[in-house]
Amino acid sequence: MNQTTIQKPAKKTGKQTSAPASKHAVKTLKEHIVEIISDSGEGAQRCGQSLGSIAARMGYGIWTTEIIPAEIRPPARSVAGASGNRIRIGSGRVTNGGDETDLVVAFNEQVLLGRVRDRELKPGCIILLESMWRTSPDPNIAASYIETYDMLVKAGYKVYEIPMEQECRTLVSDPRRGKNMFALGMLCSIYSLELQMGREQIALTFGKKDQNVITQNVVLLEAGHKWAEANLDFRFRIPATRSTEPQLVVNGNTALALGVLASGMEICAMYPITPATSVSHYLSDVFEKVGGVVHQAEDEISACAFAIGASYAGKCTVTVTSGPGFSLKQEAMGLAVMGEIPLVVVNVQRGGPSTGQPTKVEQGDLMAAIFGSHGDAPKVVIAPSGIEDCFYSIITARKIAETFNMVVVVLTDAGLATSQTPFPRPKFSEAWIAPPIDQSPVPEGVEPYAWDATTGLARRFIPGQPGGMHTLTGLAHDRASHVAYDPEINEDAIHARSLKLAALQKTLAAPPVFGDPKGDVLVVGWGSTKGIIEEAVEIVRAEGHKVGSMHLRFLQPLPGGIKEIMQRFKKVISIEGNWSDRPEDEIIDESNRRYSALAMLLRSRYLVDVDCWSEVKGQAIKPSIVARVIRSKLKQ
Repeated sequence: MNQTTIQKPAKKTGKQTSAPASKHAVKTLKEHIVEIISDSGEGAQRCGQSLGSIAARMGYGIWTTEIIPAEIRPPARSVAGASGNRIRIGSGRVTNGGDETDLVVAFNEQVLLGRVRDRELKPGCIILLESMWRTSPDPNIAASYIETYDMLVKAGYKVYEIPMEQECRTLVSDPRRGKNMFALGMLCSIYSLELQMGREQIALTFGKKDQNVITQNVVLLEAGHKWAEANLDFRFRIPATRSTEPQLVVNGNTALALGVLASGMEICAMYPITPATSVSHYLSDVFEKVGGVVHQAEDEISACAFAIGASYAGKCTVTVTSGPGFSLKQEAMGLAVMGEIPLVVVNVQRGGPSTGQPTKVEQGDLMAAIFGSHGDAPKVVIAPSGIEDCFYSIITARKIAETFNMVVVVLTDAGLATSQTPFPRPKFSEAWIAPPIDQSPVPEGVEPYAWDATTGLARRFIPGQPGGMHTLTGLAHDRASHVAYDPEINEDAIHARSLKLAALQKTLAAPPVFGDPKGDVLVVGWGSTKGIIEEAVEIVRAEGHKVGSMHLRFLQPLPGGIKEIMQRFKKVISIEGNWSDRPEDEIIDESNRRYSALAMLLRSRYLVDVDCWSEVKGQAIKPSIVARVIRSKLKQ
């Protein structure tokens, strides 16, 4: 930890004091990263979400990242139990969570320790620390607090002790249920945010509750703002320009749910699983208003089977899950492939294998999405690159699923699922909605699987359609859907289903290159790393290097033009959130090194020497780390 000198406490309590804030200049910043952390149930996540929403409404770029403990209800005052939110506030568009934190509000010193040990705080970080523990009647707690406080000060952090519990107790009977709004008020003061925006956000957040709840939270907000104005000796201002067009501020899971609505899909079947469950929470609130149905099945397999049945009946259905559930769905997905039934499967990836890290981010399911089934079961795989893309990817997935009668997998992850950022409110287009299904009588002689010799496509038959009666089977079958074990027939069907991927691939444009169109290093990524990689590329380009990046939205099939783009650079490296062996390990050499998922795909497909760097710490990769990796690659 940093050992720089910091201002010493002005009182025995350790609280840094000053003259009223009006006597101090407001420091103008380009951006700042702030965290609010507490034990679970103390409202730090809601405080952070509210702060992000207020900042976004005022025209700031924001990116919020939830800090979620691995346990559902970890012990109070535990290092591993930190729960809260991290908000990056910028004067322009913000595409990722950024690097280390500049300011943190902590409700106890133990949850703070976890963030310090994970090196999440910037050297000299400002810490606003709840002071109640200094005088705890439990001598062990008081000693722990004082020891931690002294360690933080010695390490160079700027620690301000804040009597949040004491101040809130004068206003509410249970400060534990109110200090988050007191903290929000302090942060509105610190970052020069409009207090009226805070009041409006509280009214929106607690709109379904009694007016007394709203009033009480507004009182706490105003108290926190007033206390900060009177007692804190620093203020920040981040210039912002309000958007001229309406914006949405939602997380990736809500964007997925909105995409389901916009796509015209009418049924979502799923079983609750972290971190995907909030998709169904949102849909459960609104889907019935537009004629939609959310079906909560008894397990993951049932959810997938229900979705397949609904799609077979004429709908296009989505089922949403995470890694363990995705594994359980594989056999049923194979049925949809064999029966050529349109199906959208969303996998909100999390740390694995097994139960793994349910609340942590990872990109470990790419190979399972492409190759996970037994036998040859071609599926389309799309990976949204951001929260806005979560919305549009669902619309694209539905269109592909129904056009090609295929399974389309949408790979998001825990990072996108819970993060928020503003994006332009989508303007509805009729093109998003599927046209009515052709239920006219099937001409005599047309078979259920009359595969086109060039594309592998066949007309979709709906149960009850005149002239279209046939028995659906998961067994190998001929064009009439009759069970058939003839080797030629089996190969004919596999051939046709594979052609669909080639037909789709012909419609895909080459991915754009960010930064230099040719040069020394090309960084390739997929999914939620886009903003991180592009920020790192900008950093290294500003140092005079010729670097570019290419981000892949379609992973199966891969678009054309990728090899030509890679050949324009001297070196190519993928950056991913899944495992790859480290060349510096003594036992690792070129004959046994495991490459990360995308690097492996690119190397095998294009026979290009693609290197890789990956990180699987359960948190988003930082732009500064990617920049360091690029610099290292440039020196090789």
